[in-house]
Amino acid sequence: MTSGMVRSWAGDAAIALVVAVVGVAGTLALDVSRGEDRPVDALALALVLAAALALVPRRRWPLPVFAAVAVLTAVYLAFGYPYGPIFLAFVIAAYTVARHRPLSRSVPASAAALAILLVHLFTHPTALPGLLGLGPVTAWVVVPFAIGVTVRLSREAAARARAEAVRQRVDAERLRVAQEVHDVVGHGLAAIKMQADVALHVLARRPEQAEIALNAISRTSTEALDELRATLAVVRRDRAAGDPDEARSPAPGLYRLEELRQRMGRAGLRVALDVSGEPGELPAAVQLAGYRVVQESLTNVLRHGATKRGDTKVASVSVHHEEAAVRIVVSNPISGLPGRDGGLGIPGMRERVTALGGQFSAGPTADGRFEVSARIPTGGQR
Repeated sequence: MTSGMVRSWAGDAAIALVVAVVGVAGTLALDVSRGEDRPVDALALALVLAAALALVPRRRWPLPVFAAVAVLTAVYLAFGYPYGPIFLAFVIAAYTVARHRPLSRSVPASAAALAILLVHLFTHPTALPGLLGLGPVTAWVVVPFAIGVTVRLSREAAARARAEAVRQRVDAERLRVAQEVHDVVGHGLAAIKMQADVALHVLARRPEQAEIALNAISRTSTEALDELRATLAVVRRDRAAGDPDEARSPAPGLYRLEELRQRMGRAGLRVALDVSGEPGELPAAVQLAGYRVVQESLTNVLRHGATKRGDTKVASVSVHHEEAAVRIVVSNPISGLPGRDGGLGIPGMRERVTALGGQFSAGPTADGRFEVSARIPTGGQR
């Protein structure tokens, strides 16, 4: 038996004990002014006590408990004992069966209990005659039954809401990991493809340049794999805790933009990086979102940007730390119609920024450049 079950049994036993004490004491008190009622004797107290103690297993066996309490209450009333605390046990049993059993089982059980209780209308000396007695007896069944059903439906609705919230968090986490993997893999593959094209182009005429390109491919793939491993370690926290190599790559952030610029330079993209303002202590979410915006923007330049200065593509990155936000602008020259990012790149960047309450835009400018602009609030953490 689990600790939860033990607590449940102990709680029900305590309730049954209180009902027993109240029932016996209250029934004895009613015997003083019983009027036409039958005098309270040992049988009456035994029926009250049995109805109360029957509540102990009420949550485990609600239907048998309800049936037993209903029969004991009906017998008590049929013998003509005074109306009193025995109804307390009946109310609790009726509530329990409605709370813990579906309507398909609780409704017939309650109807049967009502029919049993109605018998005393013909035998109890002080019972209201005919339809006048039907109302009070029905209320003893209907009211606790309605409360039990209401509580059960409310608990079920709350459980469904919690399950839906968990499902949404799981879906959001999956989307976040998918976006991280897209950014890491997309960036790495774009850089690798650029260097592979360079190696193929110069392999026959300048093998030493091909060797440089192949070394860049090796470094880029290693860095991408390390970052991918660190990203996936987020969903494998237990393994990461037991294997230091799982999380050896530092978390991406704006403080690593110089590394990103150098890596892009080896891939064939010349990046002008300008950082201004006082960064202070930025939240981790802002660090990650800002880094991914710059990384994905530069990856798109590798894929779609115009070529200048021979075989080298160029881009500029501006990061300005404001009072309560960080502003990021990434731009590059375009020729003709800009290449459209039909994948997850721009939508993913926009989602990252807007999820933090920021503003995002991406598109061509009047001076013939393609510009990605993002402003991410820092929450005043300076």
